[in-house]
Amino acid sequence: MSEQNLLIIGGGPGGYAAAFLAADRGMRVTLVDEEDQLGGVCLLRGCIPSKTLLHLAKLISEVRHAGDWGLHFGEPAIDLDKIRTWKEKVTGNLTGGLAQLCKQRGIQRIQGRAVFEDSRSVRVEGHGTLSFDRALIAVGSRPIIPKDWTQVGSRLMDSTGALELEDIPERLLVIGGGYIGLEMGTVYAALGSQVTVVEMTDGLLPGADRDLVRILQARLKKEFEAIHLNTRVTGIKDAGECLQVVLQGSGEAEEAGFDRVLVSVGRQPNTSGLGLENTQVETDTKGFVKADPHGRTSDPSIFAIGDVVGGAMLAHKASHEAKRTVDGLLGDSPAEEEMVIPAVVFTDPEIAWCGLTELEAREKGIEVAIAKFPWGASGRAGTLGRNDGTTKLMIDPKTDRILGVGLVGVGVGDLISEAVLAIRLNATATDLAETVHPHPTLSETLMEAAEVYLGRSTHQYKKPH
Repeated sequence: MSEQNLLIIGGGPGGYAAAFLAADRGMRVTLVDEEDQLGGVCLLRGCIPSKTLLHLAKLISEVRHAGDWGLHFGEPAIDLDKIRTWKEKVTGNLTGGLAQLCKQRGIQRIQGRAVFEDSRSVRVEGHGTLSFDRALIAVGSRPIIPKDWTQVGSRLMDSTGALELEDIPERLLVIGGGYIGLEMGTVYAALGSQVTVVEMTDGLLPGADRDLVRILQARLKKEFEAIHLNTRVTGIKDAGECLQVVLQGSGEAEEAGFDRVLVSVGRQPNTSGLGLENTQVETDTKGFVKADPHGRTSDPSIFAIGDVVGGAMLAHKASHEAKRTVDGLLGDSPAEEEMVIPAVVFTDPEIAWCGLTELEAREKGIEVAIAKFPWGASGRAGTLGRNDGTTKLMIDPKTDRILGVGLVGVGVGDLISEAVLAIRLNATATDLAETVHPHPTLSETLMEAAEVYLGRSTHQYKKPH
């Protein structure tokens, strides 16, 4: 089994993770990707460049607020050329490292677009037909741009265009209040743009815990020019000096001009033109490949992981699925347990959650006890001048098991992994409360929230009955 030929289509976090593990375990691996560098959207046009810019945005924000603490700096001078150079250096170092790791493992790497000819071969232009024993589809996704807006011009951007940072528009409209739109809005607002966000639902970050979003939204209202909820964009046209946009809320439609517009309304799978009709692989009405939790599709020779199978479109989910799928290919029996996938929104403050949310518990009729620890009682949050945070636990009241965790505050993306481990190991509130956390740290808030639930919190007073 270990000598079989594995063809992987796509060089993103799912594709290269699968390729590296498969090669380490003795499989003959061929990796086909259209890009000239490994890393996929996450590394080249997503996670890494956006977080590089978000780091700068955080620095700018801290400099502007430092006067409240007795430190006074001048207004930051923005050098876009240098910022772009630094961003490209960060991604270049990482892609170069992946290329070296690929070479060290003896993986055959081919640049080109693979199209299935049948269930055991693909055609790659310039390289002919490649046969395989098993194939793994990890081609990822791309931003959705409504067809009516595709002819507006270069001032209408998707997330890829926004990361190019061609200029700092005086007025920027972000269409879509999801995590990508809010993250990029945060970057441009810090750099000096007047940012307006339009979201068609009644709240930012649809699906995220409202207790967490409420705190983020309160801060964004101060940083952004405007946030319009329950509002749609019904028209965009090039008016010469600006893009004229029609906003339709609950009342009469309004028109407003913007120097640039960022469209962030979702993503779609890169399955078109892949030749799946020549195989037994099935897709749903939106083009996502139908696959089980172990990557198996309806074609016994072809597997799929990552964004292309839908669900949470997160790099770490794709990487985890990649490793689990490769283990299955080699005859290992993966555990049937449900994955605990953390989600992080790298705004300021950050939002992170994992496991069961309060909304999901309500919709599924699952009884949960909720414990919250406000960061106003956190010594570390106070030293940072950032008490605008909350740690929230969803707990099974019968067993005291931790079912879900939600966090909002500075740096919570680095705190959520403890919560993932707690849920995965079926930890109880007592386990979390009796785990000694260093003081003063933000990680203490997880312990403190568990103590709130157990009725023995040091820093949160509970009036006796």
